[in-house]
Amino acid sequence: MDVDLAAAYDRCRELHRRHGRTYYLATRLLPAWKRRHVHALYGFTRYADEIVDRTEDLPPAERAARLREWSDRFVAGLHGASVDDPLLPAVLHTIAVFDLDRDDFASFLRSMAMDLTVMSYPTYDDLLDYMEGSAAVIGTMMLPILGSSDPAAAREPARQLGFAFQLTNFIRDVAEDLDRGRTYLPDEDLAKFDVTRADLVAAKAAGRTTPRIRELIEYEVTRAQAHYLAAAPGIPLLNPASQACMRTAYALYGGILDEVAAQDYDVFVSRALVPQRRRMAVAARALLTPPGTPVQVPGPALEPALAG
Repeated sequence: MDVDLAAAYDRCRELHRRHGRTYYLATRLLPAWKRRHVHALYGFTRYADEIVDRTEDLPPAERAARLREWSDRFVAGLHGASVDDPLLPAVLHTIAVFDLDRDDFASFLRSMAMDLTVMSYPTYDDLLDYMEGSAAVIGTMMLPILGSSDPAAAREPARQLGFAFQLTNFIRDVAEDLDRGRTYLPDEDLAKFDVTRADLVAAKAAGRTTPRIRELIEYEVTRAQAHYLAAAPGIPLLNPASQACMRTAYALYGGILDEVAAQDYDVFVSRALVPQRRRMAVAARALLTPPGTPVQVPGPALEPALAG
């Protein structure tokens, strides 16, 4: 591997280590040769996200121009152009090694562009359309790297796991997203529980929830669980060497829902985090679990209407 490519992989790994603690821990359970490719995909998604979310002091047009310029550089690289970028060489190398679907990357970049202009989503279907690019395609990008005994059967569970992980993040990060002027909880869900955006802002300012917001968050937790349930059959289908990694990620992201429930669904009193001791125990348990063992769906019992 040439020096520039190795440096690009190192850059992606550092982004992953710094910003994706839960998933980074899980990747430590992968064979060493697979880790760098997972880091490359994380680096790609994280860097695009930073262009969108870490440049909020810039005018929207300039933020859009930065994302477009970086996206164009990436597309040029896909077509064989030399790319002067600190991390894209690793991403392009990973795409080539595993022949990853280029459409997944186009879909992802489309959703990142949406974050520059879309501040809320009227319905859950609208949110799913956004998450198709921002989350589901991450699952399908990852699948060839992880490997599977039945890639066709594992594809939809991989997509569902992307939905589950991202919806978990949206539930945990309601207050942080409000700071950016966004709500990822669908407007129709807020209306269902008689909650307004102003109510969310007031609860954030007060540092505590209200009964109606608590019911809303509990509903969203149950909805996320339905995606975890749909994702569960895919993990035993993965390459045995990849299962401990994804069992750990599945349990730790799902554990965030457990922590939200333990806070009585108050996402404003503190940011729900899985304690370090539990994180280590989950990873150790995953290493000792025989390949092919079913995974346990996180959180409280599912309501039949959402589980179906």
